[in-house]
Amino acid sequence: MSEQISLSQATSSQSVANTYVQVAVPVPMRQLFTYQIPAEMQQPPIQVGERVAVSFGARQVIAIAVSVNDKCDIDVKKIKPISKRLNDSFHLSDTLVNFLKLCANYYHHPIGDVFQQALPKLLRQVKKLDIQPPMVWQSVKTTEEVEKKLAKLETKAPKQYALYQLIEKHQGISWAELRTLGYSKAQLNALTTKTLTIETKQKPSLFLWQEHALVEENKKTLSTEQAIIVAAVNQSLAQFSCHLIDGITGSGKTEVYLQAMENVLANNQQVLVIVPEIGLTPQTLLRFEQRFNVPICLHHSNLNDTERLDTWLNAQQNSAAIVIGTRSAIFSPLHKLGMIIVDEEHDSSLKQQDTFRYHGRDIAILRARQLNIPIVLGSATPSFESLQNALSGKYKYHQLNKRAGQSSKAKISLVDVAKQQMEFGLSGSLKHEIQQTLARGEQVLVFLNRRGYAPAINCQECHWLCDCQRCDKPYTFHQKQQLLICHHCGSQKRVPRQCPSCGSVRIAPVGQGTEQLEQRISEIFPDVSVVRIDRDSTRKKGELTKLLQEITDKKHQLLIGTQMLAKGHHFPDVTLVAVLDGDGALFSFDFRASENMAQLLIQVAGRAGRASKPGKVLVQTSYPDHPLLQDLVNNGYQHFAKEALIERKQARLPPFSFQALIRAEANYPSYPEKFLRSLTEQTLINCEFAGPVPAAMEKKAGKFRYHLILQSKSRKELHLAILQLLRLIPSNEWQSKVRWSLDIDPIDLNW
Repeated sequence: MSEQISLSQATSSQSVANTYVQVAVPVPMRQLFTYQIPAEMQQPPIQVGERVAVSFGARQVIAIAVSVNDKCDIDVKKIKPISKRLNDSFHLSDTLVNFLKLCANYYHHPIGDVFQQALPKLLRQVKKLDIQPPMVWQSVKTTEEVEKKLAKLETKAPKQYALYQLIEKHQGISWAELRTLGYSKAQLNALTTKTLTIETKQKPSLFLWQEHALVEENKKTLSTEQAIIVAAVNQSLAQFSCHLIDGITGSGKTEVYLQAMENVLANNQQVLVIVPEIGLTPQTLLRFEQRFNVPICLHHSNLNDTERLDTWLNAQQNSAAIVIGTRSAIFSPLHKLGMIIVDEEHDSSLKQQDTFRYHGRDIAILRARQLNIPIVLGSATPSFESLQNALSGKYKYHQLNKRAGQSSKAKISLVDVAKQQMEFGLSGSLKHEIQQTLARGEQVLVFLNRRGYAPAINCQECHWLCDCQRCDKPYTFHQKQQLLICHHCGSQKRVPRQCPSCGSVRIAPVGQGTEQLEQRISEIFPDVSVVRIDRDSTRKKGELTKLLQEITDKKHQLLIGTQMLAKGHHFPDVTLVAVLDGDGALFSFDFRASENMAQLLIQVAGRAGRASKPGKVLVQTSYPDHPLLQDLVNNGYQHFAKEALIERKQARLPPFSFQALIRAEANYPSYPEKFLRSLTEQTLINCEFAGPVPAAMEKKAGKFRYHLILQSKSRKELHLAILQLLRLIPSNEWQSKVRWSLDIDPIDLNW
């Protein structure tokens, strides 16, 4: 009898010991790894999506459990046990795990790296976290003394008073939100010193819609076009549907988003809003704060690790009603997600250009389909992919052809620089228009998509050009720093005192960047406040928000900017937009160049005349008769896009075919070329190769780069061909000599 008992116990313990878990480990390998679950860690059972610590090689890493099995076809002796269970509540839901698996499969990317995207940095660490509740700001209870202080504050410190009102309205607002809205720590500290505000721990609570959550006085009356779109979205709240809003700049797309969200929030569901760049976050947040008195969280790269974790926890615990963020916000663990909005869906910033090369818009659609919820895409210049899907009936297509309120569409005119006298890159007619606009007390935006003082320096005697030796491209001259900086690899060097080729001291900048333009324009218009907005001038945290607010407050009359200013921003007093170089992509090798140029031009033009004052756009060009420019100016973006789609179809280019790009780089140019050449020897069904060819910039950061494009009419057959190549690459004789990457649905062939 005792023998029987001990035998049954042994059998039981054996069955317990033989439980295995497949985990996603953050390593560059396209597979899951199997580990054994020790008997002492089996209760409670490991959940899919749980974080566990495992040993991989000589290090301990955080892995995500993807499946748990009783059986395993690997030799048991070769299987390591998991190191420890973290036993916390920070695991991923089943739906999020399945979504991440779909993303890894579609982009053929190492699954462990994909799962890392869904975790904030602090949750990727093995060490135990001491997680404190997020800190939020609240106003003190109103008393007679408080009211006296506020009355004094309103007259003497209006900015502090506005900050107090915001905190009072949203009892429990984070520093990340306040900073994004342009407030400083000094202003916050001043209120605290005056005992008007206090910082407290946020109480975790489920988001529940309250009657006072909607601020009705800020709600605008919709036009007929807007009302039809809101009604269409509301009709599809309980099912998957993709809505493309093709609305001209200033047509009120944001108001459509806000009113479409109301029913979702009223059902105690969450909304995810994706914006392409951090620069658009402040104004989006402001509009949402003004309309909804609900918990709003931010997700972007300017937040520190703790702030990102706070957003992640609020999303996971259903405390956040709205999450606003850049492309990686799509991985937020929102359990009650009811709608996704992607603003400026055409923007290339939505595409990740290194490591895991996903497209924020495409996987947002994938997530909406998985959750059976609506997704709204908005743009004044829709991408050709989205436009074709809308025209073919895959997406619901909505158009907004009228600007909101009293504003009218700005008129675009071409300025032939060949027939004009130029001064510092400005034509005579443009200078005259700027003077007239400034005389009326209105603002001018001058657009030049080239930062720095000058794109190159050279010797005026022997014409030597100062090139970056690692990239074979000229250094950009930055006068303020007195440095030559390579914008491709980041290397820096001092400006040489004399030419290394001929010894001459006649070294001068060539061409014009935004830094030089700011200096020259200040000389031409000395009595006018000039502000420059580019990556160099907005490096400090909060600087962009501050400058944008100053523009809105009319502290600056002349605005100089790169594409940072081109999209999404609302400047009511800007009535003249000048594009200094409209020829940027007229003769590019990239088939998407004309699409990108048209989008940028229309977006920049859309910054003019957004209020009641009429707007004007002047585009300087050396090719005023070019058919692309003529079509865009005379017929608008929609006509241009439809004509371009016909050309794409005839050429069998996306969106009428599907592409994948294999990039390879090495220290010697023959290695990547031979590696990619060997891949083209494979016979693929219904797929064709283009290349290998050197990249547009063949040498970057000391590496020689080559491209190979795979193209097919069928998405399914393209992916089957990729799988075939991925199986062959490990045995390729050149693969150990190169660094290679795979880009599904590439949008930029210059990388």
